[in-house]
Amino acid sequence: MKICVIGYSGAGKSTLAKILGEKFNLPVLHLDATFWYGDWQNRTREQQSEIVGDFMLKNSDGWIIDGNYLRICPQRFTECDVMYFLNYNRFVCFKQARNRYKTFKGKARGDCPCAEKFDLEFALWILFKGRTIKHKKNFKSLLANCRGKTFVFKNRRALNEYLQTLDKNALQ
Repeated sequence: MKICVIGYSGAGKSTLAKILGEKFNLPVLHLDATFWYGDWQNRTREQQSEIVGDFMLKNSDGWIIDGNYLRICPQRFTECDVMYFLNYNRFVCFKQARNRYKTFKGKARGDCPCAEKFDLEFALWILFKGRTIKHKKNFKSLLANCRGKTFVFKNRRALNEYLQTLDKNALQ
């Protein structure tokens, strides 16, 4: 099974990917970990695509990739069997990102190798810049072109209810 988890910054993509990885015993790749390194330095698209492509080849039987980065190995979106879209409102994402910052302030998380920070640039991204019409159209296009099943969640409660039934249905 090949799974993509997409959604807005702060929605909980990495958390969902980790939960799904444990449920289905699949390797997880967090794209923030392929993009960022050191002290918030970023890799080139070519470097990222190589990392993601190698991960997909090495785990050809199944994988979970969380993150948007649309230009990095775009074939992952058409190859996936299931796509999850966390379509939470901006204020929920902002609150969750702030809470994450409070929990990990100055420390690296498992899904991102840089010391956690929450600055004005990131706040503006969550609230405005990452919510443009273009971004919304990109998400719609990804969902429309996915050859597998797609699931869209607008809030944490709906996702949690779904996850409670997931073992029984196994993506049926």
